Amino acid sequence: MPFRAIAAALGACALASACAVGPDFKTPAAPAVDGYTPQPLPAQTASAPTQAGEAQRFVTGMKIPEQWWQVFQSAKLNQVIEAALKASPTVAAAQAALKQAHQQVRAQQGAFFPTLQGSYSPSRQRNAVGTISPTLTSGAEIFNLHTAQLTISYAPDVFGLNRRQVESLRALEHAQRFQVEATYLTLASSIAVAAIQEASLRAQIDAQQRIVEINTRLFDNLQKQFKLGFVMGLDVAAAQTQLALAEQALPGLQKQLALQRDLLAALAGKLPSEGIAETFTLADFTLPQELPVSLPSELVRQRPDVRAAEEQLHAATAQVGVAIANMLPQLTLSGAKGGTATVFSQMFSAGNIFWSLAGNVAQTFFDGGTLLARKRAADAGVEQAEAQYRGVVINAFQNVADSLHALNADADVLKAAQKSEQAAKTTLDITGKQLAVGQVNVLAVLNAEQAYQTSVQAAIQARANRYADTAALFQALGGGWWNRPADIAVADAGAKSSN
Repeated sequence: MPFRAIAAALGACALASACAVGPDFKTPAAPAVDGYTPQPLPAQTASAPTQAGEAQRFVTGMKIPEQWWQVFQSAKLNQVIEAALKASPTVAAAQAALKQAHQQVRAQQGAFFPTLQGSYSPSRQRNAVGTISPTLTSGAEIFNLHTAQLTISYAPDVFGLNRRQVESLRALEHAQRFQVEATYLTLASSIAVAAIQEASLRAQIDAQQRIVEINTRLFDNLQKQFKLGFVMGLDVAAAQTQLALAEQALPGLQKQLALQRDLLAALAGKLPSEGIAETFTLADFTLPQELPVSLPSELVRQRPDVRAAEEQLHAATAQVGVAIANMLPQLTLSGAKGGTATVFSQMFSAGNIFWSLAGNVAQTFFDGGTLLARKRAADAGVEQAEAQYRGVVINAFQNVADSLHALNADADVLKAAQKSEQAAKTTLDITGKQLAVGQVNVLAVLNAEQAYQTSVQAAIQARANRYADTAALFQALGGGWWNRPADIAVADAGAKSSN
């Protein structure tokens, strides 16, 4: 039989493979809810006449930009995040994992095609003296033997075992694609929050240094008054204690700032000794006044972690089909054609050519329950993936609800903190003037100063929280990766570059 006839027969068997056993995956339905909180939240937050005190309005269905961090209008933040997305080892690892997953799909797809192998086996042999059936018709005891053959084998995917395996691996590739998106989102959000925290610490350090200056002036004045006999030594000691406490707070804040700078360097893919050129203050950020709120039905399509969990469920579902197909008959076809001769040049001469065509069907009748156990394990894997998917969805909705609650509370806290700061500053100014004319004692001034110090730090942290929780909302909503232009889709780059 001509070798091309063997190939044609195997091709016909391939076309006969048309079904795939096991359940077909169905995308889980989105939660049937209309909102994220038990009671509707206000359409916008409170406002305060201070930095970062603008009211923020929640806009349902508002488009989320792919580079969502640009809503803060900070050129420094944009530069750090864009550089980090290129230099971060975490991003590089996620992209490499995507390439690996893509190649695993490609490798499994190879099983759809026949395997073609060629071999050549030269040997020198000697028959035993007086052998009844010599290898050669000439009866020569010592001879050379050259054998070359081409072998083709194929396992028709009759019950869809390979198709389900490819389906499972492709779902895992998609899951890794969403893991890449989650890596981008987490990295950008972490940098934004770290930069905001750095700005907050710088503001707290500035405020604390001003408080140290106030305490230093007060202590110096009291020392002069003590020498003149206008105040008691107890007042001077109290002022000195207050100054020491104010100075003591500075190293702790400076330590936090140094650690924050190290964190930013690491997030940017640099060593701490390299650092980053940009430094951040609260003045570098603008609070966005309109915030998107996605519909609950859209959130499950936007969150990378939810989409990754969905693909994990898809992969587990396909594995059930793999387990079922392994319990059914396995068909294998093979063919070979070659030649053998004592002289290399005569291997394919007339009479030296051989060929074979074989088929095999195997069915397992007893394996100690192995295949059945694997089927049950695959079913349990689907149950696990379903539960994990529900857990990820619940966590996603919780993240959005937490962010919305936080943003409303942040605005109220800043409004109250700003009023408290103004009142404490007024009290401190009045008390200081009263001390100068002897109407109050030093203790009253120290108490007023302590209240002012506390209110200043609270107002700074309240401003920073508004920025940070705004970033948290964008992260909770998925970050807008789906709005990335198709020609610069970063997450697809791993798969494209491996084709």
